[in-house]
Amino acid sequence: MTWLLVTYCVLIAAVSMLGGWLPNFIKLGHRHTQMVLSLVSGVMLGVAMVHLLPHSIELLRDEQLTMLIALGGLLFMFFLIRMFHFHYHDTGEADDHECEHHGHEHEIRRSDISWLGLAVGFSVHTIIDGVALAAAVGAGDSHSHMLLGLGVFLAILLHKPLDALTITSLMAVRDCTPQQRALVNVIFALMCPLGALAFYAGVATLGESQQMVYGMALAVSAGVFLCISLSDLLPEVQFHSHDRLAMSCMLLLGVGIAISIEMLL
Repeated sequence: MTWLLVTYCVLIAAVSMLGGWLPNFIKLGHRHTQMVLSLVSGVMLGVAMVHLLPHSIELLRDEQLTMLIALGGLLFMFFLIRMFHFHYHDTGEADDHECEHHGHEHEIRRSDISWLGLAVGFSVHTIIDGVALAAAVGAGDSHSHMLLGLGVFLAILLHKPLDALTITSLMAVRDCTPQQRALVNVIFALMCPLGALAFYAGVATLGESQQMVYGMALAVSAGVFLCISLSDLLPEVQFHSHDRLAMSCMLLLGVGIAISIEMLL
């Protein structure tokens, strides 16, 4: 199963770097960004509820313990987001029908955020994503579920380019050089693979305790995914008065993708 985790890590690093390089070539529109956020929210919500939590309960064999650990993961991510004020993804150009006051408010937010603090917050977050990916793949290895990590991989794959895009766009606003943006982009892209491979290698040395560690990691990851989808990404989309139907459809599509992956197992 190591080959599968390495493949996932290489693909995640590649799309993360692509997302960071995107501002050098094109401007991602506000409407398109919100559509992607809706889709990612649905995928992360579905993965947490139909993948991570059930498999954690299966491994730990204790529903109450699983939910307590998931709650801990949710609270940890909530306070991490509050500490670093990250997940500001709206780096694209505002659409014509977006109100002037709203656009001005985003410009204030953009100028007030330190790219370094944002990068630190995102880095901690992406290391946790790596742990979630490694736990999903490792748990699948022990239960012969070849595609168990697919839902987590997809959620990270869709989400990570937006994180990298946010960091490099903010660095550009802060007049950082192209070389500085490229270096930070590469370092950030490697964070998730490093977290995943380090966790996977570490757990491999634990012998009979592997099942409990994987179960706890899946529960923490479920809480993290729930926090990101419900308290962070969805509120960014919710306040928009335009494209409500389209964004709702994208959200449901994301949930449907997560459920479909579970049906493949």
